[in-house]
Amino acid sequence: MTTAPTPTRAPYRLPEPVTWDALTLSRVIHARELSCREVMTTYLAHIAACNPRVNAIVSLRDETELLAEAEECDRELARGRSRGWLHGIPQAIKDLSATAGLRTTLGSPLFADQVPEHDSIMAARMKRDGALIIGKTNTPEFGLGSHTYNPVFGTTRNAYDPTKSAGGSSGGAAAALAMRLLPVADGSDMMGSLRNPAAYHNVFGLRPSFGRVPLGPLPENFGHQLATEGPMARSVADLARLLATQAGHDPRLPLSLTEDPTRFAGSLARDVRGLRIGWLGDWGGHLPMEPGLLPLCEQTHATFRDLGCAVEAADPGFPAERLWEAWVPLRQWMVAGNLAPLHADPAKRERLKPEARWEVEGGLARSALEIHQANQTRSAWHVRLLELFETYDFLALPSAQVFPFPVEEHWPREIAGRSMDTYHRWMEVVVPGSLSGGPVISLPAGFNAAGLPMGLQLIGRPRDDLGVLQLAHAYEQAAGDWLRRLPEFSPDR
Repeated sequence: MTTAPTPTRAPYRLPEPVTWDALTLSRVIHARELSCREVMTTYLAHIAACNPRVNAIVSLRDETELLAEAEECDRELARGRSRGWLHGIPQAIKDLSATAGLRTTLGSPLFADQVPEHDSIMAARMKRDGALIIGKTNTPEFGLGSHTYNPVFGTTRNAYDPTKSAGGSSGGAAAALAMRLLPVADGSDMMGSLRNPAAYHNVFGLRPSFGRVPLGPLPENFGHQLATEGPMARSVADLARLLATQAGHDPRLPLSLTEDPTRFAGSLARDVRGLRIGWLGDWGGHLPMEPGLLPLCEQTHATFRDLGCAVEAADPGFPAERLWEAWVPLRQWMVAGNLAPLHADPAKRERLKPEARWEVEGGLARSALEIHQANQTRSAWHVRLLELFETYDFLALPSAQVFPFPVEEHWPREIAGRSMDTYHRWMEVVVPGSLSGGPVISLPAGFNAAGLPMGLQLIGRPRDDLGVLQLAHAYEQAAGDWLRRLPEFSPDR
């Protein structure tokens, strides 16, 4: 008796339009070499085939409605009208940012059916420039934790290894970028949420200077200064162009910056020879690192030196533990300000994940004096940074302390034998950048022997977002072929 051969599935053929960067796609659409309907059809088919592998895009809208919107974009182009550089380009907004008429769940069962009446400022600006919103990108519950899972939509998996975490809280956005489900993506960052998932997916993520991208509108717009929204992309040119869309003053946000955002839409070319980069590494041994991570990031130094930059070890001159002791109360204060009303209701409190309850309870226990003292520490760190920037043009350190970890784990409990005392201590490496208030970018740093990506943070001078993008652009041009390494696109998990 013979056994019938197992049928083989033909390799998945990646549609060419989804491989283009956003600026190329924009040029093709505006040249009318490809219609907006064709672009939408191609993306929706690719999402249907490959999104199940990672679960990056959620709340996907009805195809008929999306195709009708794409056809209207085609009619507008035929009349000589363009909405902007994103005209007809599919986008999915992070599920923490409000989208009018489209579910915004925050990853929480308490908001599983929430449909906002108005867009966030960032979403409105992306629509203004022509983006067609097809759905949302997945996020952890309330964005808490650098691992994207929630009880509403489940877990987002890493595009390069679906058994591993996608990071967070912009994990859905990063996985969608790597899987070519989106050409560019938005995200937000309080504790590395634009940097950690970018590092885990071989893409770029920029935490802009505080106030560069207005966050909101929110009920409170003066006190909390830890979180910001920003761009993610597969190229620095796309990253900068999306920042130009997202950035700019809004009178409802009194601390938003007034500089003209169109400066980010121009050329990023710059002679970077002679720039000095201070390498902070593991903060003098304070930050535990998974074996192999630090050497991988240090390999990027050769690329910078080839560009004519100087890279040298820098002494931060500031205790990392002091930063952490300021970070925890400031974060708890912010989270409690947002979630305390839910926590006060026993029925709703039970539906908050343990990490959310821990943050709120910590925030409720803090005194005003403790918050004041934490802000004094943050101010002292700012002064020290200004001193460092008298010697160095940029500071650098890894984007994470561990490579993508098993997707079943809620968070790493230890690193290199050291126990983590909170659910977010394993991401301590991003805290100096978050507390700086300045621009911080995560650059792809390469892959380890297991094929898992990692990234490198560059911290720039206060409000020097353009300088950070220019150095990142030069680095991108000089980086190796691994920068263009694709994940597997088999529709099967």
